Amino acid sequence: MLCELCGKEAGAARPAFIEGTKLHVCQNCMRFGEEYKAQGGKAGASAPAPSAAVIEERLQRREKRMQTRDVYEGTQSIELVDDYGRVIREARAAKGMDVEQFAASISEKKGIIAKIEANNLIPDEKLMRKIEKALNIRLTETVMSTAGTNRQSGSRMTLENFVKKG
Repeated sequence: MLCELCGKEAGAARPAFIEGTKLHVCQNCMRFGEEYKAQGGKAGASAPAPSAAVIEERLQRREKRMQTRDVYEGTQSIELVDDYGRVIREARAAKGMDVEQFAASISEKKGIIAKIEANNLIPDEKLMRKIEKALNIRLTETVMSTAGTNRQSGSRMTLENFVKKG
């Protein structure tokens, strides 16, 4: 007879409770469970099946273990402000410079500055630092990332979590 756990040929496979399931296993695999004894058998006692409370506890632990975690939750990142073009334009105007004068002051082309002010071009890190220094402004902000799901703890996963309501 084959062992239902490891698949090896076992001459005398014996019934055992493993993880709440009755299996016929070889002597080596008996260590993973408890020997099954039928009621009214030689010993007179049977290995009890797990109770509903034990099963529920195991399911809860499994659900907790299987949940996905956001590895970026609680981390900070530095990002460009949304309206960076308006901020630059207002700061430049407050200094009394037109686009051409400002571009010349930071050694950049007029067209590049015009595109940045129109939010059509995102400045690279080096250009962003030059603009910030010249106009004495901040174009970046620190953003905290948050969890991506809206599930309350203790609630169960349902089909509603996957379906878009429209």
